[in-house]
Amino acid sequence: MSDAVFDRLTAKLDAEDVAYSVLRHAAVFTSQEAADVRGTSLASGAKALVCKIDDAFAMFVLPADRKLASKAARQAAGAKSLRFANREEVERLTGLAPGSIPPFGSLFDLPTWCDNRLGDEESINFNAGDHTISIGMSFAEFVRVERPTLGVFAE
Repeated sequence: MSDAVFDRLTAKLDAEDVAYSVLRHAAVFTSQEAADVRGTSLASGAKALVCKIDDAFAMFVLPADRKLASKAARQAAGAKSLRFANREEVERLTGLAPGSIPPFGSLFDLPTWCDNRLGDEESINFNAGDHTISIGMSFAEFVRVERPTLGVFAE
């Protein structure tokens, strides 16, 4: 399914006339490994986290040098509970392994919540459906195409 996700993502970006770059590289399994192989800052990594908010799933997108601020995210969503999706839930919802998920919840019928501070970087980088392929694009274009709910969800 990773090829299908990459194809769906690039089709979405192409349809919106987004300028982006594709980098094929050795498999990476941490945000730091990804930043190193891309030659980019850790903060420019768009980390996509699938979470369960009360009874529904959503995607939180954070700068890769930060972690989810569960209380702030829960409060912003007006939710009583919030937890990370387990590996089986992530694979069922996205068809992908954790760490390879692009920050476009819309590809998986998930609402997307994005921490404002990702916008501190002009360009963002993320895995695009596989641990060996990354996409780089402007943060402004990401927001234009994905239309995430913006707020402070990371610490």
